[in-house]
Amino acid sequence: MPFISKIQRQSDYNLFSSHTPIVIDNGASYFRIGWAGETEPRVVFRNIVQRPRHKVTVTFCNTGETVTIVGDHDPALLKYFDCTRSGPRSAFDSNVVYQFEIMEYILDFGFDRLGANGSEIDHPVLITECVCNPVQSRSKMGELLFETYGVPSIAFGVDAAFSYKYNQQQGVCAKDGLALCPGFTTTHVIPFVDGEPVYKGSCRTNIGGFHVTDYLKQLLSLKYPYHLTRFTWEKVEDLKMEHCYIAPDYASEARLFQKGAKEAEEKTRCWQLPWVPPPTEEPPSEEEIARKAAIREKQGQRLREMAEAKRSSKINELENELHGLEFLLHQLEQVEESDVPAFLAETGYVSRQEIESARNKVMHSLRKAKGEPKTEQIDSEKADLATNEKYSLINIPDDMLTPEQLNEKKKQLSLKSMSEGRQRLKQKRYEEELERERKQQLEEEKRLENPELYLEQLHARYNDLSEKVDQQKRLKTNGGGHTNGNNLSGGVGRGERLSAAQRERMRLLTTAAFDRGKGEDTFGARDEDWQLYKLMSKDNNDDDEGPDEDEAELARISSRLQDLDPTFVPKLEASTSQPAEVPRFRPLTKEDFQIVIGVERFRCPEILFNPNWIGVDQVGLDEMAGVSMRRLPYKDEGLEERLTSSILVTGGSSLFPGIVERLEAGIRMIRPCGSPIKIVRALNPVMDAWRGAAFYASASQFHTQTFSRSDYYEKGEDWLRNYQLQYTL
Repeated sequence: MPFISKIQRQSDYNLFSSHTPIVIDNGASYFRIGWAGETEPRVVFRNIVQRPRHKVTVTFCNTGETVTIVGDHDPALLKYFDCTRSGPRSAFDSNVVYQFEIMEYILDFGFDRLGANGSEIDHPVLITECVCNPVQSRSKMGELLFETYGVPSIAFGVDAAFSYKYNQQQGVCAKDGLALCPGFTTTHVIPFVDGEPVYKGSCRTNIGGFHVTDYLKQLLSLKYPYHLTRFTWEKVEDLKMEHCYIAPDYASEARLFQKGAKEAEEKTRCWQLPWVPPPTEEPPSEEEIARKAAIREKQGQRLREMAEAKRSSKINELENELHGLEFLLHQLEQVEESDVPAFLAETGYVSRQEIESARNKVMHSLRKAKGEPKTEQIDSEKADLATNEKYSLINIPDDMLTPEQLNEKKKQLSLKSMSEGRQRLKQKRYEEELERERKQQLEEEKRLENPELYLEQLHARYNDLSEKVDQQKRLKTNGGGHTNGNNLSGGVGRGERLSAAQRERMRLLTTAAFDRGKGEDTFGARDEDWQLYKLMSKDNNDDDEGPDEDEAELARISSRLQDLDPTFVPKLEASTSQPAEVPRFRPLTKEDFQIVIGVERFRCPEILFNPNWIGVDQVGLDEMAGVSMRRLPYKDEGLEERLTSSILVTGGSSLFPGIVERLEAGIRMIRPCGSPIKIVRALNPVMDAWRGAAFYASASQFHTQTFSRSDYYEKGEDWLRNYQLQYTL
């Protein structure tokens, strides 16, 4: 499968005699090939080559084979071929052919679509080239055509010259004139004298339609970075040809768009991208609201039933475990003292105290599961008995004790007080834990009854506490309600919010500095001076206080909201900077998928007249005409007037509206006042080069302007250096 293309293959190749030349317009943008004497080329395609590979699929047995795609390819091919590693390649550098391997693919494809059956081409070939084409490029092209395709003879001609001669024959321009050809990658100006081009007076700049398209693509990509995939080269090229124009006066045109005038709105174009409006959500009906409420109630009831069943199951398990432990203790009381170790070995417990400890834990868990308050009567009685046995000397009067017993009594009193303190702290913690569990149980019941209302109340509580904590922090920072003598509160800095200890420290420092401020500094010579350090080193800083109850409650509610509401974002701590706002997302509308082309319509083609905008330090199209006329070797006084009286604009980039008027205004600025200036556009700026070449090749004297394959082998490549086509036969 050598080629992939949608272009149909011609079938009448054998009907043409071997003396009929093949005409090729080898442009940097498009390749056109056809027969001499015809008005239209047979095959036209983009002058690019792409060589992708088959994708790794089971559909093709030749997976990994490289295929050749010449010109524009069908987008449907992307599902069969991997085009990511092989981009489109051109044989041209600016307007000169230098990649002859790619040129061979293009010629193969062109001859194949023209209908050639084999590799031998037995027809003369007329092929176009750029102005002043380097001899190296021309010789390589001759070598390719002679040795690869075996053509009998070749003729080289300039595309802009053929276009000028064709329009001259149609009466559009005169024998003496200028051909301005803004092409795809370059722009040429060629003066014509007596119908022949004068190459010594030609002028060229490296700017063309490619740069206009690339500039438009860059501007649109910067303006709409979220639609980069839409700006393909082919689409931007279509937008350029459809909407761009040359402004008569760029500065005044730009001011219209800067002011937002009505004329600017009329000149603005809009490209609507595919967009599907989101479905409109209607407010729920009363029946829907009632149905959702019933579903929520049913779910809440189910959750409550599940929680109650789980609680009942846990209570039953704990009761069974408690009965087992009590039964074990009852059996242990009936066992003799000598058989206790053997009995405990069978139960898995080590001692009676371990069994009692396990029973107490189970009883505590059971009371906790049932929600009963802790009964301390039995525990207190047992604790009193144990205490009386452990601290036996406490209740005995001192006069009845010996000195050793008095010392022991003091130790027992100290141990008892510490033990009672630990018990009180333990009891306080236990009561706080029970209170927290009770509150959590109540909150869970509220949440199960109405989750939406509970979440709303939780948010309201969080907002209230957050504002309260922020206000407290602001008061600490700004000094609260203190005033600074001018009846202005707040914003007084750290001096107004110092504590008493800190103010005393500042007073001592001030006093010491004042006392030692005059005369010799003798601080530290006396011992009382060092007492200041002792007074100032006291840790009386009240700034390191721990978080209060409000902050703790705020943290708890924030943690609760993070568990229940995935969209909840906690507020940042109060600081000098405002907390960052949560980004708000809006649904995309039709306007978000519109590409507005306003000032870009005339800004991009303006680089033809100001190439320095894109970093090309060369003159514009209007100044090139003056440069070309100054380079002419002729000294005829009326020649310049005859040249400016017949200026032909040809080439693909001459299709911009307004280019003729802009060129006339620009050339009039560099010519003397009253000079005749006439600028016309070619009949068909894109096809006239090929039509002129086809008309030229159909003349009977065409064979006198060619050189044959035998001449090439006899005289070599250097003979091409002096080759020049005569356009007037």
